Amino acid sequence: GKSILMVLLAKWLLEHDPEARILVVTDRDELDKQIEGVMKNAGVIGENSPSPRILNRAEFVAKLGASTPRLLCALLHKFDSTDLKGPSPPVHGRFYVFVDECHRSQGGDMNKQMKRWLEHAIFIGFTGTPLLKKDADKLRTQDIFGSYIHTYKFHEAVADKVVLDLKYEARNVPQRLTSTKDIEDYFARKTKTLNNFQKAIIRKRWATMEELMSAEERKARIAASIIHDFDTKPRLNDDRGTAILVAASIYDACHYYRIFQGKPFGQYCGVITSFEPNHNAISREPANSDERYKFDTYTKYVLKPNESTKAYEDEAKRRFIKEPANMKLLIVVSKLLTGFDAPSCSYIYLDNEMRDHNLFQAICRTNRLDGEDKDYGYIVDFKKLYEDVQKAISVYNSDELDTDPGNGGSNNVELKDWLKEGKKQLDAAREALSYLCAPVAQPRELEQFLHYFCGDVANPESLAETEPLRVTLYKAVASFLRAYADIAQDLSDAGYSDTEAAALQMEIEFFGETRKQIKNHSGEELDIKPYEADMRRLLNTYVQADPAEDVGNLNSLSLTELIIETGIHDAIARKLNGKSTLSKNAIAEGIINNVRKTIIRDQLTDPRFYAEMSKLLEDLIQQSRDDADAYELFLKNAQALVKRMAHKDAAAAVPAELEGKREATVIYRNLPIILAAGNAGFGVAEPVAPYEKALIGLALKIDKVMREQAPSGWRGDQARETQVQNALFPLLERDRKATLALFELVKNQAGY
Repeated sequence: GKSILMVLLAKWLLEHDPEARILVVTDRDELDKQIEGVMKNAGVIGENSPSPRILNRAEFVAKLGASTPRLLCALLHKFDSTDLKGPSPPVHGRFYVFVDECHRSQGGDMNKQMKRWLEHAIFIGFTGTPLLKKDADKLRTQDIFGSYIHTYKFHEAVADKVVLDLKYEARNVPQRLTSTKDIEDYFARKTKTLNNFQKAIIRKRWATMEELMSAEERKARIAASIIHDFDTKPRLNDDRGTAILVAASIYDACHYYRIFQGKPFGQYCGVITSFEPNHNAISREPANSDERYKFDTYTKYVLKPNESTKAYEDEAKRRFIKEPANMKLLIVVSKLLTGFDAPSCSYIYLDNEMRDHNLFQAICRTNRLDGEDKDYGYIVDFKKLYEDVQKAISVYNSDELDTDPGNGGSNNVELKDWLKEGKKQLDAAREALSYLCAPVAQPRELEQFLHYFCGDVANPESLAETEPLRVTLYKAVASFLRAYADIAQDLSDAGYSDTEAAALQMEIEFFGETRKQIKNHSGEELDIKPYEADMRRLLNTYVQADPAEDVGNLNSLSLTELIIETGIHDAIARKLNGKSTLSKNAIAEGIINNVRKTIIRDQLTDPRFYAEMSKLLEDLIQQSRDDADAYELFLKNAQALVKRMAHKDAAAAVPAELEGKREATVIYRNLPIILAAGNAGFGVAEPVAPYEKALIGLALKIDKVMREQAPSGWRGDQARETQVQNALFPLLERDRKATLALFELVKNQAGY
């Protein structure tokens, strides 16, 4: 946000003030590069224009005195602070100086020199965390840059939904679990809401708790706790969410890194400390020293042969941001805690003493927006920093940002307790789902839910009409399940009795299964919305007691695809009636809905063929299913219809001239309808027979033109689509309506 505002101000000033020159001052090379990139993206500087970044002090002094360039970017260190009384270099133009992260590096001699050299400039500071109290060695940000021009507080940003709120958990590391019973009790408590399959996975992952609860004590327990989160917490367990572990020192970071490397999770873990191993520096260190430990960690575990720390860290950060499934956890020391934006980052684990603006900057790494399934930024505190975290959040929401900090201010935002807020969120999601499902008819079992959310199968528009209702249900179930998963291991601590917890578990299972069956019965097997990205993982964790048997890739097939692969009875068992609770009529409606969904989805690829299939579907709907024989006949006819659709088996035979020419056959089949759409040729859709030779010849001509004249990548490119239409136009006697109808058909043929 600060960078964007600087860009907009710079652009406006350069356009409206002919004397204006802009200097953007940062204190880190990464920020300097970032500002240049934002300036280019916004068009303030051209893509091929010289870089505005100043590379050395001599160049900086020269450009200050020149008339161009009008936009400069420089690190604060370019101001020579060794002589604060000597003559200042000449300056040309009216300078506006934008100082990024103005709470840092601005209280000393370099700031004084900057104001000496540019004594007539206007200075504007940008920061998310101004220094609000005067220390022995630090001035308040207001003392340096003057009063606030504008403030945008944390709670305002949360209300505007530009960042997420924060949820806090103080996590106590269990001490001295020495007996087998203690270990097993601890394991049971942490996994009590999981099913047996999931418990087995976690037990295998951890091997034995004794391994983690012995020599390495506290750090090993914290590592076990983090690994457990990645197995069970929403976002962390679905390859979309990542986390940062803040260590107190490079030694501690290396120690953590080695612990994680000893577990299967280690391949997804990186360390960011800027430590550069130096053989000469280590040669005089004893074998058991901290320096030797850090050196050995980097040379034996972290860096590849001849790889620099910078190259390693750049790649680790890239994967963390771009490939969260491949870099799930970064262990950091003093780095990436300010100005580092990785939307996937959902958790921050604090194992370092931090306070004030440093703490607030660090915890805000977790609250960037990243899709519907990210609700909060999570703070997990292993250092008992609650008061410091509460104070940091309160300060940056308080009146201190509006008035003189010396007069105090009112703290108006509470840090959200993770269990209290989790219970509130779970109760709200449960209530919303209950309200949504209230109209479902009695006895409110699966069959009634299917009818309410999929509609009357006799109505061809029912699936389309009820789709918004189904999407709302999918969202509501996803929210309910995520809220449950967030506190599932701590339901009793959150205030639920054993009876209430058991009722919640039953509701989770029921709505999970109901959602699955509604998706199957409506032909929406695949997750069709981003908010469902973690649903399969959560359902497997909290609902399915046993893993589904997977034969090849059958579980990913739609119902109609499965009918072709396995036959209709096996497909029904897998997709529609896995728990054998549905009536024959409900199963039949599920088959009809899936066939209808396929027809609606594919009808533009061959309108005439799918019109024929629609008539057959209507016949199928009218067919009796009252007794066993009638039901079996229905299934037999349904399977035949699905196979005809799969093989594009129309009632009319394919002319010999079109054998093996799929696209030409489709065109031939639909030409009477296309020609009837305009004024050319036949003018009517039927009969075909008198014109069969002409239709075959025209279909082959169109097929040839498409294969020889359609440019590559023409779909979606307006100019190339026009080129295709122009090529088809003469073939249809220059009839525009017929040409457009034909164009819509060929546009849906994958072979062109």
